Amino acid sequence: MAPPLGLAAYRLATMALAPAVPFFLRQRALRGKEDTARMRERLGYASINRPEGKLIWIHGASIGESVAVLPLVDAFLKSGNNVLVTTGTVTSAKLMAERLPGRAIHQYAPVDTPAAAKRFLAHWRPDAALFVESELWPNLLYRAGALGAKLALVNGRMSERSFRGWRRAPRVASALLSLFDVCLAQDSETAKRLSLLGAPHVQVTGSLKADAPPLPADQAKLAALRQAIGDRPVLLAASTHPGEDETLLPAQDRLRGDFPNLLTIIAPRHPERGADIAMLCGSRPVSRRSEGHLPTSETQVYVADTIGELGLLYRLSPFAFIGGSLIPHGGQNPLEPARLGCAVLTGPHTENFTQAYNAILSAQGAGRVATAAEIAAMSKRLIEHPNDAKTMGEAAAQAAAALGGAVGKTIAAVEALLHADP
Repeated sequence: MAPPLGLAAYRLATMALAPAVPFFLRQRALRGKEDTARMRERLGYASINRPEGKLIWIHGASIGESVAVLPLVDAFLKSGNNVLVTTGTVTSAKLMAERLPGRAIHQYAPVDTPAAAKRFLAHWRPDAALFVESELWPNLLYRAGALGAKLALVNGRMSERSFRGWRRAPRVASALLSLFDVCLAQDSETAKRLSLLGAPHVQVTGSLKADAPPLPADQAKLAALRQAIGDRPVLLAASTHPGEDETLLPAQDRLRGDFPNLLTIIAPRHPERGADIAMLCGSRPVSRRSEGHLPTSETQVYVADTIGELGLLYRLSPFAFIGGSLIPHGGQNPLEPARLGCAVLTGPHTENFTQAYNAILSAQGAGRVATAAEIAAMSKRLIEHPNDAKTMGEAAAQAAAALGGAVGKTIAAVEALLHADP
């Protein structure tokens, strides 16, 4: 069946724009958004040979998705498969270099032009291709399916906003989703939306992020930070986005009226924002972790603008505000702090992890905040009453553990695909 007009137009557009892609990649590299040493991978040229045997290709956009699939990678390797993981960002590539098992392969995802997709897939020839959460790249999907790869959408997530957008192009949505042999949804709402858009085989498996192991922490760095902080109370804001620091900094100003030695730690979702946050601090004494500094007794705001250290930070404080939730972004992953017994505070926008936030906040009995005054009031309570923070953290950990099970269900679904008749 011929693809709908919208997808045909997309293919023509990506063919026409392909000659300009190297220029745009070089421009991104100048801003630190591309890896110059591995630029050819973005054009579909492999930098390593394909291993013999079955190969499962897992594609996730960025850090969160790639970390979530680590248990899948381990399981597929143990069952005798080769595993290729692709991501699209420099930060995720650095993290995968640290955390992928030795036998797993990482490559940068090719840009979605017909030529790059053809080169990439001709080399790797995956037996199964797993696209994580909401990664729908038409050229890659069509080419992988045409070469006989089993296609699965895993850890599928679709917000109401995305659903409304796809409803405006129903034939395109149906054509893309019908390419998948199976769609594994995080929750029943996503499953319903995928089915309404035309996905033929949908299962609810839960969120892979609920099964992820606790975030690691370098023990020497943790000890150094604890020594530098001493017995100072800490306000930790993790994975913040632009527009949120302007609320968090006034909250810390309020708190300093009650706790003059308060240390506020801000870990931006995108570390390159470190300089901007330092500038927002104005006259507040600030230091940045990316510059090799530890907080001193004079530091009011410590900007943790580094990669892969949230596990360290969540071990420093009994509670944390989780960003992406004061603005209409949908909230960052609350399961990571909860799994470490860190109580969760969040703004009103949590639709990216509705089930997880609802379970954690219900178990805690508190944690929803929307203004600087509310952040300060909740933080004051938890600093003054550490047993309350501990109780909330333990409740969050239990709620996070109860959401598990997605890894096993996902592995079973993919193994069934691999062993199904052609």
